Amino acid sequence: MPPTAATATATALPSPSHRRVQATKSVWLNPNLPTSHPLHHRHKSTDELQHEDRTIDVSALVAALSAARTAPDLAAALVPHRPVSARLLGALLSRLPDPRRGVALLDLLAPDLPAPGLLIPYNLLLRSACRAGELRLASGLLLEMRERGVTPDAFSYSTLLASLTRAGHLDHALTFLPLMEDDAVAPDLILFSNLIHLALRGGDAPKALALFSRLRAAGIRPDLKAYNAAVAAYCKSDLLRDAKRLLLHDMPADGVKPDAESYSPILAALARRGRHLAAVSLFSHMRAVARVKPDLSVFNIVLNAYGQLDLAREADRLFWSMRRAGVAPSVVTYNTMLRVYGDAGLFGEAVHLFDLMRSASSGNGGAGSSVKPNVVTYNTMIAIYGKSLEDEKAGSLVQDMQANGVKPDAITYSTILSIWVKAGKLDSAAKLFEKLREAGTEIDPVLYQTMVVAYERAGLVSKAKRLLHDLKDPEGVPKETAIKILANAGRVEEAAWLFRRAANAGEIKDPSVHRAMMDLFAKNRRHRSAIEAFDAMRKLGQLPDSETIATAMNAYGKLKEFDKAAALYQEMREEGCVFSDRVHFQMISLIGAQKDFKALEALVVKLSNDPSIDKRELYLVAAGVYERAYEFDKASRIISQIRSSKDLDVQSLR
Repeated sequence: MPPTAATATATALPSPSHRRVQATKSVWLNPNLPTSHPLHHRHKSTDELQHEDRTIDVSALVAALSAARTAPDLAAALVPHRPVSARLLGALLSRLPDPRRGVALLDLLAPDLPAPGLLIPYNLLLRSACRAGELRLASGLLLEMRERGVTPDAFSYSTLLASLTRAGHLDHALTFLPLMEDDAVAPDLILFSNLIHLALRGGDAPKALALFSRLRAAGIRPDLKAYNAAVAAYCKSDLLRDAKRLLLHDMPADGVKPDAESYSPILAALARRGRHLAAVSLFSHMRAVARVKPDLSVFNIVLNAYGQLDLAREADRLFWSMRRAGVAPSVVTYNTMLRVYGDAGLFGEAVHLFDLMRSASSGNGGAGSSVKPNVVTYNTMIAIYGKSLEDEKAGSLVQDMQANGVKPDAITYSTILSIWVKAGKLDSAAKLFEKLREAGTEIDPVLYQTMVVAYERAGLVSKAKRLLHDLKDPEGVPKETAIKILANAGRVEEAAWLFRRAANAGEIKDPSVHRAMMDLFAKNRRHRSAIEAFDAMRKLGQLPDSETIATAMNAYGKLKEFDKAAALYQEMREEGCVFSDRVHFQMISLIGAQKDFKALEALVVKLSNDPSIDKRELYLVAAGVYERAYEFDKASRIISQIRSSKDLDVQSLR
């Protein structure tokens, strides 16, 4: 997180807003307005000001202020009413449509009021600027409040931060959290939920988890929306045990009943890991124990899980029962069932379902008339025909999809290429690939890798190498995509050359490119290069996930730079990163490699108080460290303690 709000304003918004009052005037209308009226005024009592307020035609005064074109015009319209009351100033600011004109008015009349009396006028201006989308102006207003001695309240911060989060300026919004703490304004549940969801929507799961940890540390009880966002963030960070703990323990403990959105990310994460039986088991728990009604996404995940478990008949029954459960299948559902039928070799059922979808496309009605095939549908059917060695039918489907207004994509072409290669039609595949390149068709990693594999399997290694070499200076292929292709192909030299070139030019924004390069360097024992890729990622202000941190710490360990590994571990914890057990255990191993047993014991004691860490694994790792250091007595005591007691005692380490 950037250290100051001024820094974030300079980076996240169009131009900088400094905390000095005079510097901020450069972004507002009429910066040279006089700060006080030249005429001398007798100090009026509050009763006198309120009596005058009731006699003023506010609408006429607002019209005169709106018509003013210069600073003297603005000041002249207010001469009969100086000094003004906070009530009158608030009425004027709430009616002026232009927030910048309101700023000029506040600059002119601020000397008439004490600092505490300026809170409501500033809040009105903040709201007006946010509604007008003037977020740079709104940020400058809040900073000026603090500089003038006007302490912003909860309304000030919530108005600004809500607008920043809606506009996508998450990093800028986060810089105001320390200022809120300084002003003793506690963020509420709604604000935290908005920030967490924005981080999650932006693909920054580590930042979402850091915000959720801060929410709980502030003593705020999360609601269903916040819990669901945290579960999704844990799953995206591949921290499934923590996600399950929230779902099955923390939510019931807080009296929050999970819904289908709570289960969906965990089911999807289990499916990604290939743990399909666990996904089906959790689905059964969801329906039978938790009594939660599945939604469409849950049905889609479980249908796929059944298919992966070769339970096509169970998937078939679940699919045809969806409408009775009040959930209408989508095109994703139909595509999933086509893939399930294809994997199970039920080609007749697949063709029947596909014909139902095509009947919808032609307007003939039928059971599947509400769902029309899309490009994924056609790609799936092309792959099914390829499995049944019907390459001619697969090719004809490409013409059929074009006739129905469905544009083939890179997956379509890569599937056709694979089918032709398997059928021995390598010349046809090569001609199609060259034709696609010449036509400027978007080439994705799958299409490139398909041809690389095809050439290598056919023994045409030189053509495969030439194709990979072309990616060093790609034309029509984004450099980030080219780097991923080279990294996935294990071409470390070519990938490293292109990565450094693109990184120096500032052309890499996707953190997955950095992660791919770190994995490639780590596999090839180029640990210094892995650290360079990690540093490049951090320079972009991206918060790394747990696996990325583990890779970086492993690289430091291989380079014997233990202090840097420890510093990274501590820095990431302070920034709120949520670690998997692997990161903690890796830090224990690195400390053990230095034989700093005092630090080892301190860390294990600290981690033993963390409910998210597997205590048994923690002590086994510690015992392994002692064993490698020939401290067999200590290792033996830990193992004996583990075997003899379910309640592990931290003191056994001492």
